[in-house]
Amino acid sequence: MIRAVTAALAASAALLSATAAAAQPPVWVVKDADSEMVLFGSVHVLPPGLAWKPPALAAALKDADDLWFELPAGPEAEQESARLAGEKGVLPPGESLFKRLPPADAARLVRVAEAYGVDKAVLDRLEPWLAELALSGAAFRKSGAGLEDGVEKAVEAAAPPKARRRALETVAEQLAIFDEAPEGEQIASLRETMVEMEKDPKAFDTLVAAWASGDLGLIEREALQPLRQASPLLYRRLVTDRNARWVQTLDHRLKGKGRTVVVVGMGHLIGDGGVPARLRALGYSVTGP
Repeated sequence: MIRAVTAALAASAALLSATAAAAQPPVWVVKDADSEMVLFGSVHVLPPGLAWKPPALAAALKDADDLWFELPAGPEAEQESARLAGEKGVLPPGESLFKRLPPADAARLVRVAEAYGVDKAVLDRLEPWLAELALSGAAFRKSGAGLEDGVEKAVEAAAPPKARRRALETVAEQLAIFDEAPEGEQIASLRETMVEMEKDPKAFDTLVAAWASGDLGLIEREALQPLRQASPLLYRRLVTDRNARWVQTLDHRLKGKGRTVVVVGMGHLIGDGGVPARLRALGYSVTGP
């Protein structure tokens, strides 16, 4: 998944739409003798009204035998995610997030919470990873961006009923990546997000424009590099290890036959450790950026 980055976006929606009209998010095509797999990188939350859908993705969806997301599609998975986050991401009674943070981070958390309208008492009860997600979610809501306008919802709606819906991991597996990370790594990632929210309120604007225009270098710098520097272990858990696991699953699928569409966070498709490069290393024909 590309990590949550936040910013005020509503005022620049027209600019992003113009950018998307000029260029589109990239598509990778993986082939062997009897299989074709189209890989598309998602931004999980988007502002409404953004024109981003490349024709190659629409054509692939029309003929797809199966459609793969990071998580199971549908409201049941969303409900399970909320339930498990509440079970795993809340501190024990009497514990305080503000007291666990270094003083400078605690002070920054107060400022960011107030700026984005997040209840500080609620944040104080959360583990660092869930506090980070709560802040990011508040910023998305403030900007008008949301899951309902994100790539996964649009692709799910556009895919024909005949295409079997599949998932690369369960909700529990994904949340465990955050919950089981050492607290120091969680705090480092939370710190990076808070600093960005304070100092670069147009970060999400920049990310979406880069995605819509296919600027992979900018996505690397804006989305992947900050997490890799702030928390190398969490980066490995969130990106590197998941890419390796997913490629095993996709390799197995390609050993069958048919047409497949795979939609995962854009950050998982970039660079030497990305899913396309890993599949190419296994001997598959891979075309794309």
